Amino acid sequence: MEINEAISRAKNNDQKAFNFLLDLYWDDVYGFQLKRIQNENDAEDITIQTFSKAFDRIETFDEKYTFKTWLITISKNIHIDIIRKEKNSIKHVISKDDKRAFQILDESPTVEDKLITEQNLANLLRDIKKLKPNYQKVINLRYFQELSYKEISKELDEPINNVKVKLLRAKKLLAEVITNKND
Repeated sequence: MEINEAISRAKNNDQKAFNFLLDLYWDDVYGFQLKRIQNENDAEDITIQTFSKAFDRIETFDEKYTFKTWLITISKNIHIDIIRKEKNSIKHVISKDDKRAFQILDESPTVEDKLITEQNLANLLRDIKKLKPNYQKVINLRYFQELSYKEISKELDEPINNVKVKLLRAKKLLAEVITNKND
């Protein structure tokens, strides 16, 4: 399959085209992030977010640019957003003389918070059960059993890139189920 044909087919929601593009550009985006942040897990997470965002908005891709450049730009922007969020968090170094450090509220969960969390988890599990069994399984393996992509690939006897795409698709479908429920 040619790149332009794959992009065109992906714009028509062709799963094989998504797989082709993911296989073709995964190493480029992952390698770019790995050089930037030098952490394999974070680079993999950002790469997944990149493809998820790109595939969700593939109809906005302008053929005047190369697809790889478009993906790298998305990846770079995701990383910048993460850095901004970290800077706004309380990870700043606090000096011993800084009295504001002792004025931080205790934000550990209360009994009510724990109850709400349990109810939210029950709702999430109910929503997950609305997905097809193969999507339920990949979400369970990744987020509840906390298996790596490689371990999931072995468990399902599927190539690792198929697992990645299936997980992206499962998350997108789950988001749709949750959004439609709240409408």
